[in-house]
Order: sequence, then C-alpha cells, then structure tokens
Amino acid sequence: MFLDYRFKDVLILLIVFFFISCKSQNENRKLEIWKSIEVNASAYNSVRYQTSGTPNIAAWGDTLKPGMKCIAVSRDLLEKGIAHNTRVKISGLDGIYLVKDKMNKRWKNKIDIYMGNDIKKARNWGTKKVMMEYAVKPEENQTAPE
Repeated sequence: MFLDYRFKDVLILLIVFFFISCKSQNENRKLEIWKSIEVNASAYNSVRYQTSGTPNIAAWGDTLKPGMKCIAVSRDLLEKGIAHNTRVKISGLDGIYLVKDKMNKRWKNKIDIYMGNDIKKARNWGTKKVMMEYAVKPEENQTAPE
C-alpha cells in the first residue's frame, strides 16, 4: 500500500515536470526571431564518395538517418549565428530543418540539404539559390552596447 502512494507521487511529479518543460520550450520558441539570408543550396546523401569515411556521422557527431530534415552549412554561416541545431526554413521545401553538419571550409554562403540515400532526388535538386530563414534566440539578436 505504501508503494502505491509512492508510485502515484512519483507519477504526478513526472507529469508536472513534463508539462513545465514543454511550456518553457514553447515559450522560448515564441521568443525566437527569424532572420533571412539568400544561400546557394545543393543536396547530399549518406554515401562514402560524397562524405568522409563515416557517411552517417555528421561533423558534430550526430547520426544521420534517411528521413531526417537536416542540413550542413558552410563555416562562414556559423559566424552569422547559424550553429549546430539551429532551426531553419528553406524556400521550396516544407517543414523545419535542423543544422546537423558543417561543410568543408572551402565553401562559402552555402547549405547542403540532407536527402538520406536517395541519390536521384539529390541530383534532381541540383544547385540553386534559395531564401533560408533561421531562428535566432533573443540574446543572440541583441547588439553589444557602444
């Protein structure tokens, strides 16, 4: 009987914690500011000849799986605040993508859209200029006082 009460207490605490964490995450997203930038966009796949020796492992150590909506960014975009796990919207594509990979330093103002193992889809995408929006947290959007 004592365990029944203990279990209920723990269950109630877990439910409360879950709702609090969801609310704070949603509040942070409401505070996001979306900035726009025009970039060159190509597509890539999880195959050895397009990537390094471990095609499913991204530069920050994330494991990429077909179906994931993620991109790689050129390193100059990192300086603009488009960092690991930044949420992005890409014109011409549905949904929100996450920055999970970074490109070789030779690329500038470029993104690479992850298309799993679908090489034909990546080739059909080709390379094009697109508008990309990226989420910036409020503290990252403030300018330093002069």
